[in-house]
Amino acid sequence: MSKSLKKIVEESREKNQPEVDMCDRGISNMLDVPGLCSYVVSYHTAGSESQQAYKWLALIAVSHCENFSTAVPANIADLRNIEVLNFFNNQIEELPTQISSLQKLKHLNLGMNRLNTLPRGFGSLPALEVLDLTYNNLNENSLPGNFFYLTTLRALYLSDNDFEILPPDIGKLTKLQILSLRDNDLISLPKEIGELTQLKELHIQGNRLTVLPPELGKIMDDHLFI
Repeated sequence: MSKSLKKIVEESREKNQPEVDMCDRGISNMLDVPGLCSYVVSYHTAGSESQQAYKWLALIAVSHCENFSTAVPANIADLRNIEVLNFFNNQIEELPTQISSLQKLKHLNLGMNRLNTLPRGFGSLPALEVLDLTYNNLNENSLPGNFFYLTTLRALYLSDNDFEILPPDIGKLTKLQILSLRDNDLISLPKEIGELTQLKELHIQGNRLTVLPPELGKIMDDHLFI
């Protein structure tokens, strides 16, 4: 791992900060990230400090890496206790299948990247509550078969992609409170959207919709914003 990256991690740990921010630090390539994964995981066996390190690692975030590019390395899976990953505004084109090993991940921000597909097994994230995929190149064929197993999701952001159809399995995400679909190419919404009884915000502006399913009326009240 580069000295600059090591310094960033050490500074965050010394200040007891839960977030590792690699913006504007002269790091320009995602190939540095495997070093980060290996370095922070090593704290688990750092003698008398290992317990303190374990608590710190549980909240570490890799955020706003605007200069990073191309791919997230497979050994991101080494960050077993990570709860927040923020890769907003990069040039990421693919995710490793190993990302589904992050069993404690609650918040994943992949907005403003170049993703055109999600890896198989992506739906095997049992704690995920917030998923932001805004501003990518995704469509209904980009989602793996188990995507709608993400039943813990409270907020799903799919705006500014290329969806023409929203799969009927959206109805399985019954804990959703926010669903953002604006600025896609949607021509219809499935009737199963009416099963999202906890929905408070539905954003569908900027699509090709001419009619809404009557089932949507079941969940429309003063608290649902469209």
